[in-house]
Amino acid sequence: MTATTDGSTGAMKPRAAAASEFAQQTKNTNTPNTPNTNTNTTDVLDAARRATDRAVAHLLAKQDDQGWWKGDLETNVTMDAEDLMLRQFLGIQDEKTLGAAALFIRDEQRDDGTWATFYGGPGDLSTTIEAYVALRLAGDLPDAAHMERAAAWIRERGGIAASRVFTRIWLALFGWWKWDDLPELPPELIFLPPWFPLNIYDFGCWARQTIVPLTVVSAKRPVRPAPFALDELHTNARVPNPRKRLATPTSWEGAFQRLDKALHVYRKFAPARLRGAAMKRAARWIIERQENDGCWGGIQPPAVYSLIALHLLGYDLDHPVMRAGLESLDRFTVWREDGSRMIEACQSPVWDTCLATIALADAGVRPDDPALVKAADWMMREQIVRPGDWAVRRPGLEPGGWAFEFHNDNYPDIDDTAEVVLALRRVAHPDRAWTEASIERGVRWNLGMQSRNGAWAAFDADNTSPFPNRLPFCDFGEVIDPPSADVTAHVVEMLAVEGKAHDPRTRRGIEWLLGQQEPNGAWFGRWGVNYVYGTGSVVPALTAAGLPTAHPAIRRAVDWLESVQNDDGGWGEDLRSYRTADWAGRGASTASQTAWALLALLAAGEQEAKSVERGVAWLAETQREDGSWDEPYFTGTGFPWDFSINYNLYRQVFPLTALGRYVHGEPTFPDLGIREGT
Repeated sequence: MTATTDGSTGAMKPRAAAASEFAQQTKNTNTPNTPNTNTNTTDVLDAARRATDRAVAHLLAKQDDQGWWKGDLETNVTMDAEDLMLRQFLGIQDEKTLGAAALFIRDEQRDDGTWATFYGGPGDLSTTIEAYVALRLAGDLPDAAHMERAAAWIRERGGIAASRVFTRIWLALFGWWKWDDLPELPPELIFLPPWFPLNIYDFGCWARQTIVPLTVVSAKRPVRPAPFALDELHTNARVPNPRKRLATPTSWEGAFQRLDKALHVYRKFAPARLRGAAMKRAARWIIERQENDGCWGGIQPPAVYSLIALHLLGYDLDHPVMRAGLESLDRFTVWREDGSRMIEACQSPVWDTCLATIALADAGVRPDDPALVKAADWMMREQIVRPGDWAVRRPGLEPGGWAFEFHNDNYPDIDDTAEVVLALRRVAHPDRAWTEASIERGVRWNLGMQSRNGAWAAFDADNTSPFPNRLPFCDFGEVIDPPSADVTAHVVEMLAVEGKAHDPRTRRGIEWLLGQQEPNGAWFGRWGVNYVYGTGSVVPALTAAGLPTAHPAIRRAVDWLESVQNDDGGWGEDLRSYRTADWAGRGASTASQTAWALLALLAAGEQEAKSVERGVAWLAETQREDGSWDEPYFTGTGFPWDFSINYNLYRQVFPLTALGRYVHGEPTFPDLGIREGT
């Protein structure tokens, strides 16, 4: 796979240059990229038409011959650092990979010596530690200037002892941290039934896939010879893990700290036969969930831990499971023009393809255009028709969802399924029976995945246990999958298009959404940054389901969006809004976030509003000559604040969708079958 030159990884500015630039662009009073405060409606419409035509041509040229689209998925250098540590652990390090990965990691270092988790963000301790270790593996010496800056910054913030648990697990693999000083994670968890607290199905699917192999690693406690010491990353190398006082026993934190101490004691007396049986069960669980392409869950983190766990259980590197797993990791690699190598945490072809199909259709591409028919063919072939882990909570539900990735049959997701249905409804496919059957299965599966509160989560139903997040082990990111406003909105919009706006299940979803609106009029964005994404998802869903544009919830959302519009006419929101409410709706204007705001305003009937004209003008004026947009900022969310994503195709599909709806009006759907009215 090669990096593209349309604003993807290869053409982006190094994040090291982001800090000073970002400081100038994070207020609503940004210096405008292109002033457009005095817009003329006719001129804006003409500019929007031209921009739409250019964007359509650009996006069509990016379609794969098989029918799919996929942009690079950029996260942070922990993916690259952990890939190098995995190769070191397994003894498969090679100079080409090491050098190319180190080149990428060095390029991402900030001027203060740190590494951030998103463009323009602050230095992150754990990310900086892992990047530092990776560069040491690549031969960078600790007395090199860039390494000294990183080490000094790490020590100032508490050293390795202050890093997250996952970072210290990686270090423990080489003896740089003591296993005794890590939270205990017993493999016997695999035996807990689904109704018992803290069973593996209480964790979100991404956490579950990671935790099961880590229980094996935790039980085995392997240590490979360290190629060097890391004393320079401790505040006191003689006391690397200063003793900390426990929280009070009556607090949740204190209770789980004491549970962890009890598990450390249990480890010493765990029956050997029970522990052995647990590890065998875990191995079987892992192998059963390996995908056809060798990966696990279509994402990189479970793959690396699964490979380590199976290797510790005796699977050699030539075993078919191990060989396929290692080969799958190579498919997450993006080689850039400068010779560097970036690891994608995941790949998003289904998501990118359904969004691209929607964008092109809404931009005026004919519903029977060969490109759209080819995309529909590919998406329908990707539908998952066998049960996965979701069936533990919904055992009687017939399969029919779509996953995010090329291969992830165990974990279809509700969000992709809703958007794929919306995309298929826009295509006049010659095989109507196939299309209708695919849509029917997808709608039925999504309805069956509704949680008890009336809303929808991403992967599971009713995955809301309060306990997993309290474990000392779980100090990074979300480990449960509760319903979110953006996913619920996409399902509600899909159900409305399918003629089910008055279905009691849809109405429950609408009621839940109305109850989730923030006092300022916005909605929280779980899977996109942040309130702009949430609001841009919910308003079109509510109006599609029949809520009048004069409804108070819609008017509050419009007022909020207009209040946070930047002086240059665009919208932007920094990831700091996940931590501080003052950042809600604040940030440098981006193409994707401007599009989300416009989609909400257009759905709310604001086509002639000055805010819409200014937003459309900003998109038209910042478009590049080839029809694309540049967007170095991260507007996708893996875990709020902790793990951010730059979907390189977001900058293309969402602006095109917004421009298309501005030029052509709200989307229409070819008649692919009889549906009850909304």
